[in-house]
Amino acid sequence: MADNSFSDGVPSDALEAAKNASNTEKLTDQVMQNPQVLAALQERLDNVSHTPSSYIETLPKAVKRRINALKQLQVRCAHIEAKFYEEVHDLERKYAALYQPLFDKRREFITGDVEPTDAESEWHSDNEEEDKLAGDMKNKVVLAEKEAATGEEPNPRGIPEFWFTIFRNVDMLSELVQEYDEPILKHLQDIKVKFSDPGQPMSFVLEFHFEPNDYFTNSVLTKTYKMKSEPDKADPFSFEGPEIVDCDGCAIDWKKGKNVTVKTIKKKQKHKGRGTVRTITKQVPNDSFFNFFSPLKASGDGESLDEDSEFTLASDFEIGHFFRERIVPRAVLYFTGEAIEDDDNFEEGEEGEEEELEGDEEGEDEDDADINPKVSRWGAAAPVNAGCCVPAWPRQPCSSPNTETDRGQA
Repeated sequence: MADNSFSDGVPSDALEAAKNASNTEKLTDQVMQNPQVLAALQERLDNVSHTPSSYIETLPKAVKRRINALKQLQVRCAHIEAKFYEEVHDLERKYAALYQPLFDKRREFITGDVEPTDAESEWHSDNEEEDKLAGDMKNKVVLAEKEAATGEEPNPRGIPEFWFTIFRNVDMLSELVQEYDEPILKHLQDIKVKFSDPGQPMSFVLEFHFEPNDYFTNSVLTKTYKMKSEPDKADPFSFEGPEIVDCDGCAIDWKKGKNVTVKTIKKKQKHKGRGTVRTITKQVPNDSFFNFFSPLKASGDGESLDEDSEFTLASDFEIGHFFRERIVPRAVLYFTGEAIEDDDNFEEGEEGEEEELEGDEEGEDEDDADINPKVSRWGAAAPVNAGCCVPAWPRQPCSSPNTETDRGQA
């Protein structure tokens, strides 16, 4: 029998290795002759060689030492910035007291406790001439209708369903409202924002004021949002202003059979020994806006939350922020829809610019831009990070224009 383990004195595994090496060399030559492959390799090498971190590593020790000194200065700047935002919060508290009389009068007009005077009811729009023509036409129609009917025009008390209409108009809120929540929200008379007292930890409270109703005995439901304004010791350079870090709800005193946050289900159980079957009733959680007052707690013991919990908590923070900075100060504009139109126009313009830039930069077809899905309010407005924090300043919720000029518009 012939021995094939050697050929001319050379081991067969050595021959195989030589063949593989030859094949690899040929393949490498073919790849390196491809200009696209060469360009990709060169781009990767350029990126590696020009990254900031790689550049810093090449600097002399004396220069690195000075850079460390600059970082020390930057940390001190972050702590000064934190103090600045604390004073901003104090200033915000001061002006909240000036806004409140106007918001109190707003509530009186909404509930019908006070009727506005003719002077208070006068409003001149930008399209006054068009409105005048439309008004003349409307008056003619009204006169014709009065001649045809003897009934008087209805005059309901105040502005019916004012806050409920805002909930319906704002996508962020309407997504939380179930059909069985609606009759309850129609009893909502006011939403107030109250800031923490001087010297107390930074926070704000949302107060939801309800008229007497058939669902719960509370006249006010509250949600407290806790904030902090200090750089993180582990990552001080990430500081961008106060953050919402936790929130507390309140107990709702539901009347018997009216709790919409739970539902009763029937379940059959079979006895293991006797084989008999019994039916039991069990209460399980139910989707409802009023779960807003029973929030998840941010983990404070070092344990991390799962991804769904982080998303839920961050969304909760964003809703509180939106109530505080948009809904409460500009309620009438969300009732009429004017604020929503402004927000939508801002979003569309911003996205249009972004798509155009991408098209110019990457040479994309116009048709490609049309199929890009618009980022939803929640998709953009639910940041998830290790601390589940939502920046509370600058006052600019995602998907909304800057609100610096929005304060105090009742």
